[in-house]
Amino acid sequence: MKSISKQYNIETIIKFLENRETEFIEEWYISTLTDEKDFNKDKVKLNGLHMYGIIKKAINSSFCPKEVREFAYKVAEERLESNTNIGEFVFNVNTGRSIIIKYVLMSELPIIELQMIINDINDLFDQFCYHAVSRYTELKDKQIEEKNLYINEIHNDKLAVLGQLSSSFVHEFRNPLTSIIGFTKILKNENPNLKYLDIIEHELNQLKFRITQFLHTSKVEVNVYQKETFQVSNLFEEMSQLIYPSIVDFDVNIFSNIDKEILIEANKEEIKQVLLNIMINSIDALKQKEKPRRLIVSTFIENSKTIIEISNNGPEIPATSLNTIFEPFYTTKKLGTGIGLYVCKKIIENHYGTITCQSNQESTTFRITLPI
Repeated sequence: MKSISKQYNIETIIKFLENRETEFIEEWYISTLTDEKDFNKDKVKLNGLHMYGIIKKAINSSFCPKEVREFAYKVAEERLESNTNIGEFVFNVNTGRSIIIKYVLMSELPIIELQMIINDINDLFDQFCYHAVSRYTELKDKQIEEKNLYINEIHNDKLAVLGQLSSSFVHEFRNPLTSIIGFTKILKNENPNLKYLDIIEHELNQLKFRITQFLHTSKVEVNVYQKETFQVSNLFEEMSQLIYPSIVDFDVNIFSNIDKEILIEANKEEIKQVLLNIMINSIDALKQKEKPRRLIVSTFIENSKTIIEISNNGPEIPATSLNTIFEPFYTTKKLGTGIGLYVCKKIIENHYGTITCQSNQESTTFRITLPI
């Protein structure tokens, strides 16, 4: 801060401010914004007095910038502790600035000298606001980070417990289910013309698929995949046979732009599970829309990555839901489990890829990126 020249009658203005100290504090305190729930509100007036003293030191060129910074930090910590709005603090500081300048202008000093004093006062308040708001923001960010960390830890603990319970519970189902599927295949081989066996086998495989999803939610480690190299186009041909009945029933038009030359190295069944889940979800979404219903599948290379996009022209996913659709147990379906997209995300990430979703009124697109 610039020094105030000794040639001016500094003592006059300091004495003037000392005589008006009580008057200033009362006028300023009445004008401040304070919350009745603020348990540090009694310190506000004391802080005003302290700031008034620093202002007098500044006019006399005897204040220390370090003192301003430390005082600003102290006030910022009090405001954070009180959980008050930082906007209120800035308003109160600027109110004090306006009142002190008004009092300075009431003195009998020449206008040139007053201008220098007002410049120094503004400089002082600017420094104080900068340090206080910076400190408050820094502490607030740290507080939010700690809270988020705590929430994530609690969330992960709950998921771990739920995963252990579901894993144990689901294993009890998986053992008899495996036997039933095995005997169904034997029965089908021995009686190939027996009615309804295809339906029974299909439903049992669907149940096995859901059980596998639950088991995925309980796994924390990255799986050691049995990788193989395969064409993405062949994978979509296999899936089209599985979803064909739904496509016909709901009159969905499928458009494909699949590069048959694209190969990926991955666990084929895991990737198939991801793509099948997204396509089934897309068809479910299209049920809510009037015709025409479109499902578009595209594959291409971009920035040395394999890109798979599955789009539909169903209802828009709200922006608030886009951030949570990949979270476990979040679902908008009445009978949904909320684990399908979570498992998809986990599988893709374990393959060192990414999965995202964008949605607007025209279309919803799931984009999967995988290493070549």
